[in-house]
Amino acid sequence: MVSLHCLRVYLEKSYREALDLLSEMPQILGEIGLDTADLPDHSTLIKWFDRIKTALWRVLLRLSAQLHEPSGHAAIDATFFDRENAASTTVAGRITGFRHSKQLLSSTQKAKPFWTFIVRPRNATTHNGWQVALRNAGDLASLAADKGYDWMDLRDKLREEGVRPLIKHREFRPIDHAHNARIDGPRYRQRAMCETVFSTIKRTLGDAVRARTWYGEFRELVLMCAVHNIKQSLKQ
Repeated sequence: MVSLHCLRVYLEKSYREALDLLSEMPQILGEIGLDTADLPDHSTLIKWFDRIKTALWRVLLRLSAQLHEPSGHAAIDATFFDRENAASTTVAGRITGFRHSKQLLSSTQKAKPFWTFIVRPRNATTHNGWQVALRNAGDLASLAADKGYDWMDLRDKLREEGVRPLIKHREFRPIDHAHNARIDGPRYRQRAMCETVFSTIKRTLGDAVRARTWYGEFRELVLMCAVHNIKQSLKQ
């Protein structure tokens, strides 16, 4: 079921369309130990997406990241994915859509996502950023972020974990300018790799999540990042 969901994301198709395509690809199915007759109904695949626990998707993401040699240097930033179906509601005869912020922690060398965290609109991304960084602190030597993550507690927590914070200060005083001038080096400028990851995922795997629940959106994005990691490893 996990492999079928990965293939669905890779093909950028709906559940029904992905299964129809896979029914014409016996060699692909053979690689994951299935025959055409073994393919489930699309409703079964949908139910399994909810049935598989988030912990398993997290393991899949971490294993996919381990396909690459970690650089030890990462960047964190927020991106936005449309809630294509789940958040579209009719208000006074007009269809309105919402966008959710998702934070990605990415390697600055290999352009792969390590971890994701979905943030509700208007939540403080700075504080949620620590939860993302904490899961990978043992793998990191430095973490770069823009001024949106200017939080002294975050810097202190990273130093306690042995991670060098490369986080720009919001400039209110002359000393803030001095701090930023010291940070602005080659390692910090690789923070732009985050945007490369965002752009690649959106262009190749889609820029919208379709789940109707918050945890489903989280799982969708984790799955997209895992598929991206696998694709990148095959190109090396």
